Amino acid sequence: MKVMIAGATGFIGKELIKKLNKKGHEIAVLTRNSETAKFHIPVHCELIDWDPKIKSLSPGALKGVDAVINLAGEGIADGRWSPKRKRELMESRVLSTRRLVEAMTYMDEKPRVFLSASAIGFYGDRAEELLHETGSKGQGFLSDICQRWEDEALRANQLGIRTAAYRIGMVLGHDGGALDKILPPFKFGVGGNLGNGSQWMSWVHIKDLADMMVYAIENSNVKGIHNAVSPNPVTNGEFTKTLGKVLKRPTLFPVPKMVLKMALGELSELLLGSQKVSSKKINEAGFEFKYPELETALEEVCQHAYHEIKLEQWVPQPLDKTFSFFKEARNLEKITPDFLKFKVLHQSTPEIREGTKINYRLSLHGIPVGWQSEITDWEPDCKFSDIQIKGPYNHWHHTHEFEEKNGGTLIKDHVFYKVPFGIPGDMVAGKWIKKDLEEIFTYRNKVIDTLLAQ
Repeated sequence: MKVMIAGATGFIGKELIKKLNKKGHEIAVLTRNSETAKFHIPVHCELIDWDPKIKSLSPGALKGVDAVINLAGEGIADGRWSPKRKRELMESRVLSTRRLVEAMTYMDEKPRVFLSASAIGFYGDRAEELLHETGSKGQGFLSDICQRWEDEALRANQLGIRTAAYRIGMVLGHDGGALDKILPPFKFGVGGNLGNGSQWMSWVHIKDLADMMVYAIENSNVKGIHNAVSPNPVTNGEFTKTLGKVLKRPTLFPVPKMVLKMALGELSELLLGSQKVSSKKINEAGFEFKYPELETALEEVCQHAYHEIKLEQWVPQPLDKTFSFFKEARNLEKITPDFLKFKVLHQSTPEIREGTKINYRLSLHGIPVGWQSEITDWEPDCKFSDIQIKGPYNHWHHTHEFEEKNGGTLIKDHVFYKVPFGIPGDMVAGKWIKKDLEEIFTYRNKVIDTLLAQ
C-alpha cells in the first residue's frame, strides 16, 4: 500500500514509519519543512511540503495513495494553556484534519482508508467509571478538542472512505513522549504520586500503538472510534510504584494537587484527570498486544540507555563511488557546518580500515574540543562504524551503511549517543545537544545531496 502520513515527524510518527517500512509499504509524508523533517524521519521516503495553516492540500498530492494517517497537531503538553496556546492546539488538529478530508472530497479515486488520531481526553475526568467508545463526552478543553477533532475526521465516512479514529492514551516509549518528562526525577529517586495517586491512567506502549495503526489500515473490520490503550489501566499510585520497581528507586516524594495546579494551570488536567479506559473493542477486532502489562512495558522502555538518531538518504550515484566519498576522512570537513570549525588533524593509517584512529578538532559554542574516533565493522562498499575514543560525549557510536537502490545508493546512518554527566547532563543540556545534532545532520544531508548529485 501507499500510505500518506501527516504529522510524521513526531514521537509516534517516527515509530509508525519504521513499522510501515518494515512491512514493505510505500510511504509519503506531508510536512511543513521537508529539509528539517529529514532529521526526524528514520527512512527514505517521499516528502511533500504542506502547511495547513497557510493553504489547502491539492488532491493531486494524494494521487495513488491507499491510506491516509493523520497525526498532525501541536504538542499538547509543550506549554501552559494560555488562550492563544489553546487556539493553536485546537486549530492545529481541526484545520489539518479538515483540509485532508477536503482534498479527498475532490478525488476521483479516493484512498481506501483514513485513520486519524484523537485522545482519551475526550472522556474528561471520570473517576472510577470504565470508559468505552460509546461513552459520553466529558467536560473541559481536552474533551472539546477531541470532539471537534473526531467530528472532522468522521466526515470522511460520507465520502465512502473507511474511517477510523484512535483515542490514544499516555504513550510510553524511549526518547520522547510522557516518560521524557517523568523519568528524570524518578531516576534521581525523588519521584512520587501525582496528587493522591488514585486517578486512573490509561497507557499504551509506543510499539503497540504503531502496530495498532498498521493493523487499522490493513484490516477492513477496523472502523469508527477505537480506544488505543493497553488492556490494563492502572492508578497513578500503581504506575508510580511499578516505575520505581523497574528503576530500583524509591518513590517517596508525592507532588500535591495544589502544587501541580499552581505550576501548570489548566494543563494539570492531563496529570490529575482520571480515565479508566477499556481496550475491549480493538481486542475484539483481532489486535494482539505485545506489551499488555505495565511492568513489561516500562522494562522495555527503561532498558534503552542511549539517545538514538536514525536517518536515510538516497543519492543518484553507484555504490562504489558513494562509499569512496565516505571513506575519505577529509570529506568530513566538507559536510560539517562552519560553526563547528571542524578539522581533521591526524589519521593513524594511510587509508581507512578496521582499527584506524582519526583525530579531529572542533568548536562547540566557542569551546575548543578534541575528538578521537576508531573505525570498526569495516566492510568496503557495505558499511563501517566510528566509535568515539575521546571526545565530548559519554558515548558515540555511528554506523554508516550503504545499499544499492533504484539505480543509486541508499545511505543509512544510525547513531547511539550519551550526553556527558549522565542524568544531570541530559536534564540541563539534552535538548540543546539534540538541537545542535539536528542542525548538523540537516546541513550534512543538504551538502551530500549537492556533492553526490548527478
